[in-house]
Amino acid sequence: MSFALAVTLAVAVALALACFWLFLGRALLAWLFATATLLLFWRWQGVDSPMLFNGVTIALIAIAVLFGIPPIRRLLISSWLIGPMKKVLPRLGDTERIALEAGTVWWDAELFSGRPNWKTLLGYPLPPMSDEEQAFLDGPVEQLCDMLDDWDIQQRRDLPPEAWDFIRRERFFGMLVPKKYGGLEFSAIAQARIVTRISSRSAAAAVTVMVPNSLGPAELLLHYGTDEQKNHYLPRLADGREIPCFGLTGPEAGSDAAATQSEGVVEKRTIDGKEVLGLRLNWKKRYITLAPVATLIGLAFRLKDPDGLLGGDEDRGITCALIPRDTDGIE
Repeated sequence: MSFALAVTLAVAVALALACFWLFLGRALLAWLFATATLLLFWRWQGVDSPMLFNGVTIALIAIAVLFGIPPIRRLLISSWLIGPMKKVLPRLGDTERIALEAGTVWWDAELFSGRPNWKTLLGYPLPPMSDEEQAFLDGPVEQLCDMLDDWDIQQRRDLPPEAWDFIRRERFFGMLVPKKYGGLEFSAIAQARIVTRISSRSAAAAVTVMVPNSLGPAELLLHYGTDEQKNHYLPRLADGREIPCFGLTGPEAGSDAAATQSEGVVEKRTIDGKEVLGLRLNWKKRYITLAPVATLIGLAFRLKDPDGLLGGDEDRGITCALIPRDTDGIE
């Protein structure tokens, strides 16, 4: 066997073993088996320098022990790194902390184990839909699907006008909005099945319906909005007079909210002869679904109060604001 062929075979075996153990979720074993294979190949081909071979072997064993045994890793590495890392990482806001600490993982954690138990997933009972939700799925949803031609949508790069009118009229954008505000007040499973059915005809139409009911501001308004905001925005969101988008993703930070470059500064200005307290917003966003047609922007940004006008810390963390699309300065 030629040397080149032997090297190729050794690398292939090492990669195969690494992939096998990685698939099973055993990263340390993947690294150990791959390096052990290459060391055995080196030994089999002949060691010109025993000192070098022994040194490399000892170094690899030391690295495996240092990084592979959790108590040793925490004592000798993690404990020394966590201090400097805390100083570099951005401050975690209260909202972010609550989100991280809330709840646990569902079955999707199985996917990262390398051996998901599919029977567990299939064993979960499918929540039933109400008669009203089923009627909507069998009626307006089917009618909307009949209006959709995916090829035509791709050519015009938009939904047909009759589809837009039907979506607004049947309140597809208000599936999570309570009925007292003019919405449909459907369950999460009903919304999922409706979007799934629409996506079988057109992904663009499905996303158009999905975003206002997921990334839209309706649920934020229900939890955190004032009565005045709810009474104004929720009926308009439900019947499609307002089409929302959520502005999180930026060119520098992607969808990492903690690293966002978008900024809002609390300041006072004189407007129409009156001194008012407000925000000066500066942002650049991209890849925002529905942005070309949206009339209302849910903007995510980092709030700063350098003059202490709100009291408390200067950096107030990540927050959101509702910005009408026709606000001066938006391009």
